[in-house]
Amino acid sequence: MVWHLPHIRAIAASVGGPVTLLAKPRSLADQLFQAEATVRDVLWLDRNPERRQGRHDGGRGWLRLVSALRARRFTRAYLLHHSRSLAFLLAAAGIPARHGYGYGMDRLFLNRGPYLPRATFWRHPFDQATDWLAAAGIPMGEAEPILPVDAELRAAIRTRLGGRSPVAIGIGSSEAYKQWGAARFAALVRRLQAAGWPEPVLVGGPAEQELGEAIRAESGSGQLAIGWPLPEVAALFAESAFYVGNDTGVMNLAAAVGLRTYGLFGAVPPFHHSSRIVPILPPGGISKADGMARITEEAVMAAIDDDREARRAG
Repeated sequence: MVWHLPHIRAIAASVGGPVTLLAKPRSLADQLFQAEATVRDVLWLDRNPERRQGRHDGGRGWLRLVSALRARRFTRAYLLHHSRSLAFLLAAAGIPARHGYGYGMDRLFLNRGPYLPRATFWRHPFDQATDWLAAAGIPMGEAEPILPVDAELRAAIRTRLGGRSPVAIGIGSSEAYKQWGAARFAALVRRLQAAGWPEPVLVGGPAEQELGEAIRAESGSGQLAIGWPLPEVAALFAESAFYVGNDTGVMNLAAAVGLRTYGLFGAVPPFHHSSRIVPILPPGGISKADGMARITEEAVMAAIDDDREARRAG
């Protein structure tokens, strides 16, 4: 969701004040935008969560969500998605001005243009939102996400780190085919240590606890930042030398706080929404089957060294 920050800021500027976000709980939008002045608050769209019944699932849940939106008396909504059910939700909630892409059936429930041509349907969500803002004449003040970091949290993290700037290693992955694996991460940690970098910090969600411990045991190094709240992770990134790791939302967060970010793109193509992300690709091409396995720790170190040398020279 962090890649939508330029669009959120542009819309907030166009309406003259902070906005309310409607997002799914798994986005952690409340944590992500905790220090963001253009976000007033977050309403949860709790539909179809994993391993539990969502508060807004089913007919009764849908009515509960409609009622919650009606109670807020919103006068305008911007749907940065092509969902017809969400477009219907905005209409059912009685929101007078309903903006959106209007690719298909969703247009029945929207009443404010412009609408995007069908040819843009397969573009990345960042590009779709950018296209819509341009068509609507809403200027984007920034071309890529720039996320503010809480100053007090950053100072606390700086103290916790003892003033050093570690390498942040992102070990989490939303899908198995995006996971580089414990052995490769451990080998990378050893190479970073041999190159003189401070002890790295391994960053992941609660599900990566076992993986983080395995990497640390095999490499003999690495502090764990597992399951930290996103504001603390952002503060950690703001104090780090660089990020290297899997293609995840945390990778996008690292880039958004201004950190040079080396992303391992073995399974899916990189999306060039941030100039701070340096994609590292496997030889022979991207593949969900074995793309990550074909990215070697030697190639990762070479990519990091080459990029840092080019930046010093340029």
